[in-house]
Amino acid sequence: MNFKSKIYGGLFLFNAFVGVAQEKDSIPGKVNHLEEVVVTGQYNPQSVKKSVFEVKVITRADIDRQAGNNLADLLNQTLNINIIPNASTGKSGVQLFGLDSQYFKILVDNIPVINDEGLGNNTDLTQINLDDIQQIEIVEGSMGVDYGANAVSGIINIITRKSSEHKWEVTPYIQEETVGKEYNFKDKGRHIQSIKIGHNFSDKFYANALFTRNDFKGFWNNRMGENYLFNDGLRGYEWLPKQQINAKSLLAYTTKNYRLFYKFEFFRETTDRFSADVQMNENPATQTNNPVAKDEIYTSTRYYHHLNASGKLSDNGLNYDVSFSYQQQNRDLEKYNYRIRSQEHFGTENLEYEYRKAFYSKGNFSNFLKNDTYNVQLGYEINSINGYVTSLAGFFNGENIKRELNSYDFFTSSEINLNKRFSIRPGIRLLLSSQFDQQAALSLSSKYVFDNGYELRGIVGTAPKLPTYEELYTYMVDVNHNIQGNPNLNPEQGKSVFLHLKKDSKLNESFTMQNKLSAWYLDVKDRIEMIIIQNSPLVYQYNNIDVYKTWGLSLTNTAKYKNFTGNFGVTFAGTAKVLDSSTDSNDDFLYAVQLNANASYLVPKWETVFSAYVKYNGPQYQFVGRTNEQNQTVTERGKQNPFTWLDATVKKSFLKKSLEATIGARNILDITTINTTAAEGGAHTGAATNILMGYGRSYFLKLLYKLNF
Repeated sequence: MNFKSKIYGGLFLFNAFVGVAQEKDSIPGKVNHLEEVVVTGQYNPQSVKKSVFEVKVITRADIDRQAGNNLADLLNQTLNINIIPNASTGKSGVQLFGLDSQYFKILVDNIPVINDEGLGNNTDLTQINLDDIQQIEIVEGSMGVDYGANAVSGIINIITRKSSEHKWEVTPYIQEETVGKEYNFKDKGRHIQSIKIGHNFSDKFYANALFTRNDFKGFWNNRMGENYLFNDGLRGYEWLPKQQINAKSLLAYTTKNYRLFYKFEFFRETTDRFSADVQMNENPATQTNNPVAKDEIYTSTRYYHHLNASGKLSDNGLNYDVSFSYQQQNRDLEKYNYRIRSQEHFGTENLEYEYRKAFYSKGNFSNFLKNDTYNVQLGYEINSINGYVTSLAGFFNGENIKRELNSYDFFTSSEINLNKRFSIRPGIRLLLSSQFDQQAALSLSSKYVFDNGYELRGIVGTAPKLPTYEELYTYMVDVNHNIQGNPNLNPEQGKSVFLHLKKDSKLNESFTMQNKLSAWYLDVKDRIEMIIIQNSPLVYQYNNIDVYKTWGLSLTNTAKYKNFTGNFGVTFAGTAKVLDSSTDSNDDFLYAVQLNANASYLVPKWETVFSAYVKYNGPQYQFVGRTNEQNQTVTERGKQNPFTWLDATVKKSFLKKSLEATIGARNILDITTINTTAAEGGAHTGAATNILMGYGRSYFLKLLYKLNF
């Protein structure tokens, strides 16, 4: 990053910290004092202040101000979360506390959502649409008791809307974005169209339906697209084009003591890969050519069904919350030859690439004792996951891999309010599966309220992480490679300790503040890594050998003054990897800093909100193996360069708030690639020297109309 970029980033951080604003959902100019209600990890929906867990909430207003369409758009500015886009696949991965998406779960209404590679884990954030979302709740730390295996570093729970105050609501919108400097209506830019229709048939029965189309035309950069005729490596795109279709529906029936709802989602994504290699097919007799390329289309299709019943058996009776879900996601591959001059497909071959289908049920039962001091929750979680990966999707000895994992979990916890200030919640889960030995998860959460208004929350928890297909079944053996999975792998074991000290202050009717200091320690044992098990000939295999540790401190601050709200946060964290796979391992802690801030200001007279978001990702370090001049492997400290992500939006209402226009810019500092020496080479690949992080400064316009009556 150059000096000017650092100055701009610093100025935005300073301005955000001094005084900033948030759009209000109530009358312009009036402060909305309604408390946020959370459901994640709770026996019953309750306010954030009463929750034993520390829950971060991203509201619908936050989503609208950022004009975020998918989860990757939104979380890019969140502290302790790193979004890792992959231009070659079109997917976006994510890291939480340095651990990738294998170690935390993404849920929709407390149900893990299926994807190409797992159930709840390894989720591509660009495939999670936000158009029907009420809020997003994030809990950091091991949540194995409440959410089972793989909830090692935390969970992200997406809560959807299930009611409306209007008899009818019709909400269409369009959104147009540039991709870097590239835009037109035909084959450049990003084009989104959506419509949502909701209806209250009675005071108890509500239904809605949603359709969204998101067409990303790819990032050309210096590439020449699909119909380029020459074999000079310029054909295709730097970021792959892809189109997404989302169709959702909801039926909800609500009475005083219970609620029943059914949700359905259909999702389809097509991603185009255009080969840079062009066969020219020269004809010397005619001095002509007929260029042909071998291209591919990947299609992911998801079906999601969720039936939920929750409520009380009577006014003061047993609470229950039971869900049943069937989900399926297929990823198919179409391989074809493309005659570029005539734009003709031929030699098409359709193949199944991979799929997951899951039957899932979860139930929570509480309020057995009808006691305000002591409450007990019992629960179960059952799932049956069938997975299928073809040899095209990995190195599996030319074989297709089928796997079925049936798991049966039972858990219990008790919430004990020792007095008005102090409450604790111990819990335990037993995890039984058809594939692995029985596992256990433990947790102890607590909350204490001090006289001066400070609130202290803590959670100690454990959770196992299950091996992936790649770790279990990889098999690539030829004259140059010998890389093998290990079907005898054991689940990794994660544990964490989190402490949060928070204070809400009300200086006067117009000025409030919230300050929070968080500290954590996270440890993953039996980490699975690829190691050398034989030197001559060289053989690699996945094994349970390594340890990952991280600790850190975060300070977050929120200030609200009349129409101004601002948030500022800073994290200092250290990470150590004990690499038993390396004879020259270094387990020293390596430290990194993140800062984020956002600022919004509401002008009631104009019905306009100005917002800015900035996140500074400091340099990151990792010990990597290098070969020196003596052909010896030595451990060195690699570095990933720092960068700053800056976004800004302006949102204005017209026609008595029926029409909303949002304009903005993403990646204002024009980040594209980040230089790094912190990447390890694979068993048959060299280490990367840079990371493709973005496609440059982009601009967008969103027009949304609300027809409510």
